[in-house]
Amino acid sequence: MAQKRVLRSASRLGAFSAPRAAAEADVTPSGAHEFSSVSDDAGGDGRPSIEGSKLESPTVSPSKKRKLANARNLASETIPIHRPAGTHSSNTPLKTPSGSHVVACTQGGLDESPSEANIPRLTTSTNRLLEQACAHLIQADPRLQPLIEKHHCHLFSPEGLAEVIDPFQSLCSSIMAQQVSGAAASSIKSKFIDLFCDTGEGRAHYEKGFPSPAQIAPCDVAFLRTAGLSARKAEYIKGLAQKFVDGELNTAMLLRAGDEEIIEKLTAVRGLGLWSVQMFACFALRRTDIFSTGTKPR
Repeated sequence: MAQKRVLRSASRLGAFSAPRAAAEADVTPSGAHEFSSVSDDAGGDGRPSIEGSKLESPTVSPSKKRKLANARNLASETIPIHRPAGTHSSNTPLKTPSGSHVVACTQGGLDESPSEANIPRLTTSTNRLLEQACAHLIQADPRLQPLIEKHHCHLFSPEGLAEVIDPFQSLCSSIMAQQVSGAAASSIKSKFIDLFCDTGEGRAHYEKGFPSPAQIAPCDVAFLRTAGLSARKAEYIKGLAQKFVDGELNTAMLLRAGDEEIIEKLTAVRGLGLWSVQMFACFALRRTDIFSTGTKPR
């Protein structure tokens, strides 16, 4: 039962949606990401990152939009597979709150001391992270070896670690999924997205995307509830959006902060308990030293 519960949480967070995650990544028209030094949307830190250009433009023709949408599908292939990684850092590329950039840990060399004392070291690489984790588990308990060999963990494989995650969307999805079935959560999320999409005739599916914090924060709770959310969940999502807008939460922090800081900052958000935050840290941020000993809140 516990395993099924964790898997449901992972799917709701988008951890097993590689095509969808790739489709949400911002890329250049050629579908290629570029390394550059950029600032995070909510008060950046100037650390090296992967940058892509904005996709939407009022002057772009429908045919051009389709080409750009197809380029999004190449995103997971153009994210560098082999990158620095760490046990206590986020190991997947993350979209910034406005969706205008994709950032990933790109520290030049392994075992180098970070520029700030509270930033975890990147002591391994994405092509070795899973191998080292499995070796540790087998050494701790050899009985796990047959299970590990039988069930390959795509999530933490080099390919899985190249999947682009929208942390704001993942956290919102976690709130939406609380105390409802998977089908109900999916329906609510679809209706929620529709609230922010153009309702004109001929709207194409590829134009739909999860709204940004800046779009959600000014909305009334009553408006958000029309997607099927309870009043409390609508308040939670509005409050979460406001924290991203104000810069209290940002992609740079989620990417580089230690596990304890991530848990401390996110559990301070109304609607996000310890279990939900630990599931987010593991399945969305791909942090390896996360093991929830609690139970899912009822």
